[in-house]
This record gives sequence, C-alpha cells and structure tokens, in this order.
Amino acid sequence: MQISFLIHNAYGIGGTIRTTYNLANTLAEQHDVEIVSVLRHREEPVFARNPRVRVRHLVDIRKNGPGYEGDDPEHLKPARVFPRGEIRYDQYSALTDRRIAEHLSTVEADVVVGTRPGLNVHLARETRRGPVRVGQEHLTLDSHSVGLRTELRGAYPRLDAVATTTEADARAYRTKMRLPGVHVEAVPNSVPTPGVEPADGSAKWVVAAGRLAPVKRYDLLIRAFDLVRDQRPDWRLRIYGSGKQKDKLRHLIDELGLYNHVLLMGPANPIEPEWAKGSIAAVTSSMESFGMTIVEAMRCGLPVVSTDCPHGPGEIIDNGVDGRLVQVGNVKAIAEGLLELINDDTLRRQMAGAALKDSERFDPARIAERYESIFSGLVSRGGSSGIGRMRGSLHRTRGALLGSAYAVRNAGLAALGKERSA
Repeated sequence: MQISFLIHNAYGIGGTIRTTYNLANTLAEQHDVEIVSVLRHREEPVFARNPRVRVRHLVDIRKNGPGYEGDDPEHLKPARVFPRGEIRYDQYSALTDRRIAEHLSTVEADVVVGTRPGLNVHLARETRRGPVRVGQEHLTLDSHSVGLRTELRGAYPRLDAVATTTEADARAYRTKMRLPGVHVEAVPNSVPTPGVEPADGSAKWVVAAGRLAPVKRYDLLIRAFDLVRDQRPDWRLRIYGSGKQKDKLRHLIDELGLYNHVLLMGPANPIEPEWAKGSIAAVTSSMESFGMTIVEAMRCGLPVVSTDCPHGPGEIIDNGVDGRLVQVGNVKAIAEGLLELINDDTLRRQMAGAALKDSERFDPARIAERYESIFSGLVSRGGSSGIGRMRGSLHRTRGALLGSAYAVRNAGLAALGKERSA
C-alpha cells in the first residue's frame, strides 16, 4: 500500500510527531510511506526516520532557508478551511489552505492519514476520490471547543475512519458524533524498544517528563514530594521538560526548600537514558489524551505512579501490578503512591519487571499490524468516504426498492392480462 501522513510540523518535537515517525518507520518496512509536513521550520527532523520514509513540506518558514515563505502575502491572510477553533489556527493561512488543497487533490496514495483535527477537516473536504481517508485523534473529543466540535460534525462523516488513542475517546466519538458508515477504533500510540538497558531499580530517583503546562500539575507533584522528603530525604525528583510554568515551579521549589531534592532538568532528547537513571516514574496530570510518557517509562523498566485521570492512564497501567493509580488532584494520595514503592524494594522491582513486560503491547510492530488491518479493510471496500458509502448504500437501497416495486407492478399487469385473456 501507499500511505501518506499529513502532519502539522514534522520538524518539531512533540508526542504526535514522535508517534507518527514510530508508525511510519515501521509501516515502511512493508509499504510505500511518506510524511507530508504542512510547515518546515528547521533543516532536518529531530526524530530519526527510516530511510524508506519520504519527508517533504508544503510551506517553508525557515527565515534563513532557501525557500522561505513566511512573508508571502498569502501567508499573512487568515485560513478559511482550517478550523478557527483549532488550537494551531494562528499558524495556518490562506497559503497553507491552498497548498494543502493542492496536495490532497493530487495525492498518489491508497491511504491518507491526518494527524490533528484541523488537518482531518482538510482531509475530509479536499482529498480526491479514491484514497481511504483516516483521521487520527491525538487529543480527545471532549477537550475540543464547542465551535471545533461543530465543525468536526460537519466534516468527519466524509472520513472513512477515525482512530483515537484510547477506548474512552472512541466511545465519545461513537456516542457524541453522528458518523454513520465511519469506522471508529481505538489504537494506542506506539513506543519502540529503548536503546538503553532497563533501570535496575537501585537509583533513588523519581523521574517525570513532559511540558511544563498547567494540565500536567507538576505543582502537585512538587508538593507531594515535600511529603516524601519528610520520610525519605535520601530520594530526589527530576522533572524533564520546558514550558511557561518553569518560573512558577521554580518559585514553588524554593518556597518549600526543595532546591536540593527537586530538579528542573529542562528538555531531553532522547529521553530514554533519563528514564533509565530513575527507579520510579510520576505522572500527576489532570487529563491525558493518552500518556506517552507512561509507556516510555514502562518500556525503560520503571513502574509509574499516575493520577487516574481521563483518558489514558487507566488503559495503560494495571493498578497494583505494573504501576499505581492514585486520585486526581490529591497531593497526599500522590505522596502515598510514591512512598509505597520507595519504601518497598521488593514491590518496586516486581512492578518494574511487570511494567517492562506489559509495555511490549505498545511495540510499533504490534501497533502497525493493527493499522495495517484497518487500512487494508478500508481499501478493499473501495476507498470512498463515509458519505460516499452512505450515498451508495442509499442508492442501492433505492434501486432495490424500485426494482421490487417494478416487479410487483409487472406481476400485477401480467395477472390482469391473463384474466382479460380468459
């Protein structure tokens, strides 16, 4: 199969970009795969790619690049197709609208995959007839604004499939969106085997990683670690990532006198060696669309103490077996979850072993197989959109009903003719 991914910026850093490369790299072992990046802001992608995966861009915004288009008058005009309610709307323009439309109207692929709601709208409305249209959801339906959900309701019935990262979000799409004929399935993100030895559980470090954003609630984790410090001052916490809350979190650390116990490490790529230096991972989010960091930590042999927030942690962690789920927003519960593993070396190592084994289900080869099954099934159905299939079905039903009506009428006329001839 020829498979084409459409992504916001394949040259950036983020969970969606990472998991797109993971999937594309694996699919490329058996299929013809390309990643089409709407924007390009640096010379080379950050994430490693399979040499078989082609990467190209539609709009170059490298200010010193040979094809810089950031000052193009068309790029200064607002987008009309890309939904206004999408969080990336300000980065789109009349120029991106046109380039995306040109790409989708001529794309040579059996399957076209969009990787965010705004691009899925383009996919639904502008892809030429023939390719299967698959919209991936890397956030959640409930996290979108009312305005964006309204736009998705108008466009998504034209898709062939919607792929969510959790079953909880798939249920939301099935129950809250009218998508007749559209295949909705939960397929988790993939995380490859790390290129480092798993953690041995002896280091007295708790590790957390992710954007320093309000939703991650690192303030709660820091306050929880203040309680941990009271019982186990020999343990430390490292938080990897960057974001707008850095100064606020630094102030909280200083206020609590934790400057020797809690370290803001900044971003790290690759992150796997940093996970492997720890013995426990912590996630304290108020919401997770999936939980890539949970899987990454587990694949490095760390049990994860996570808040049981919507949507991902509860579908990843087997509570009490390979990690611990605790109440959302509860500082004491977070501290108790961490201390349970800190104070019990045997339990910590048992959970670490289980985390390493259970996380194998997120291996890219297994996730790619699931996508291959979806893609091949849809391709075999002809590659028309959901609306097209509905219309075709209605047309066939109408034809069958008309055929039956004509048959009844003709039978009646034949019977009448026999009576008259008699």
